[in-house]
Amino acid sequence: MFAFIVRRVIAGVIMLIVMSLVTFLLFFASPVDPAQFACGKNCSPAIKEQTRKALGYQKPAVEQWKDFMVGIFKGRDYPDDPALRKAAPQLVAHCPAPCFGYSVLNSKTVNEEIKRAFPITLSLAVFALILWLLGGVALGCIAALTKGSFIDRGLVGISLVLYAFPTFFIGLILLKFVSIKWGLWDKPEYTSIADGGVFSWLSNLFLPAVTLAVVFMAAYVRMTRAFVLEAMSEDYIRTANAKGLSKGRVLVKHTLRGALTPIVTMAGLDFAGLLAGAIITEYVFNFNGLGKLVVDANRTYDLPTIIGTVVLAATFVIVANIVVDLLYAVIDPRVRVA
Repeated sequence: MFAFIVRRVIAGVIMLIVMSLVTFLLFFASPVDPAQFACGKNCSPAIKEQTRKALGYQKPAVEQWKDFMVGIFKGRDYPDDPALRKAAPQLVAHCPAPCFGYSVLNSKTVNEEIKRAFPITLSLAVFALILWLLGGVALGCIAALTKGSFIDRGLVGISLVLYAFPTFFIGLILLKFVSIKWGLWDKPEYTSIADGGVFSWLSNLFLPAVTLAVVFMAAYVRMTRAFVLEAMSEDYIRTANAKGLSKGRVLVKHTLRGALTPIVTMAGLDFAGLLAGAIITEYVFNFNGLGKLVVDANRTYDLPTIIGTVVLAATFVIVANIVVDLLYAVIDPRVRVA
């Protein structure tokens, strides 16, 4: 088990390094001047040159990547040019590790922007994950156990319809009718636990989380049904039934354990995607999370923020893959020898 964990972690670290290098090459190896996309749309030549030196964009792409990686582990000072730091020491901004860059447009480190936005996205992603896993797996099991019945066909049919709806449509329907027109739920405005308490935090997250959960739940109902039916056809399930075990025990202890492996893969990657930013949902409900941060950065040509959030988002996905691999080993011991 230890060797399996070490292999997966080493592979994940290598992927993180390669990912960060590829990201920098994509942004800085192109003929487009990166300084133009770091100081905003209305950027004069003088400000552009100052921005280039302040962020170190005059260096080759590989050297910029090395500076970025050093900042991740040790932190970094801005402006990047030592001459500028010496000329105006009062303007030096320190970006502590892990440093994801400095936004010239916002006059603050990307870390500060991520620190403000990440708790919102994390809260929304965790709430939505709990809702769609509980609902999707439970309804998928019911559909599998009642295969061919009216219940099975109804659940699968409803899930197909809901899965066809785009996220923004579901969000707008909930916001316009449930919250604004009918007044069944207060208009969501993110409030942290420290500011409003647990109840206010959950109530404001409910509608955005349901928006995300409905779409994912529809997919998980169909996938869970398929995997449970496949597991129920295995020999060890027939043996458990022949021993006279209750249906509930066979389902929970044997069937679900065999069906959980692909579901864990889906859940891990979907959750990582939400951590990278539930862009549409955050924009519909005006939640200032990572998704909205990325969209706003693209609109204002805030390149350091874009790079920092892209690297962070890719890190979420890679780490999620590592966690999923480790969960595989817990759920199915046969994976450990792979």
